Amino acid sequence: MPTPTIALVTGAGRGIGRAVAHRLSTEGARVALTARSRDQLDETAAGCDGPTLVLPDDITDPEAPDRLFAGVEREWGSVEVLVANAGAGVSARVDRTTDADWQRMLDVNLTAPFRCVRRAIPAMREAGYGRIVVMASVAGKHGSPYIAAYTASKHGVLGLVRSAAAELATTGVTVNAICPGYVDTPMTDATVAGIVDKTGRSADEARAIIANKQPTGRLVTPEEVADTVWLCVTTPSITGQSINIDGGAVQS
Repeated sequence: MPTPTIALVTGAGRGIGRAVAHRLSTEGARVALTARSRDQLDETAAGCDGPTLVLPDDITDPEAPDRLFAGVEREWGSVEVLVANAGAGVSARVDRTTDADWQRMLDVNLTAPFRCVRRAIPAMREAGYGRIVVMASVAGKHGSPYIAAYTASKHGVLGLVRSAAAELATTGVTVNAICPGYVDTPMTDATVAGIVDKTGRSADEARAIIANKQPTGRLVTPEEVADTVWLCVTTPSITGQSINIDGGAVQS
């Protein structure tokens, strides 16, 4: 199996994306990093062991994937590992979910990964090797109150991954989704803040409520998610899968 040397990670400025970038770099890959904040990307790059390419961009811009892939191709060559990690969440009752909220969730969580996957495939297919990992969520496997738009977008991600994997099964290109539960990231910090605001509980109490939604009683670490991404990168027979990493909350 080829050793991956060129990777692109979206949403690489913090949280899971930063942990994935660091893991790939530790394993010897050159890692291109993209997110909206250059400052955060620079912090991620500073923690990488090997070469990095910092490419600030808004992944929801329809032209962003072409810019990003072209930038990597100019500097290093074709992307061999794509980790489509950028994402966002919103919380509201279904009847209070606006069209704008709905569209934003689809744009960042589903359409942007689709465009990146579409852009990555031709070179990977031609090379006979590629690894595509899309960050989904356990919300892609079951419904929960107040996150209908987010949940719908993540269900869509699983459909994208499964279909792409089926198309590419004989080409040497694998496509998988990672489905984290609650991870100790800034996104979870925002969820904690929302609970505090709505209930008056302390931040520690709110964080305990979230942690206890997982049978292990703790938040998943970004590094654990990065380990799961690396498993997908190094195992050719894992494709078309949606791998839970949620402390046993969703057994499937």
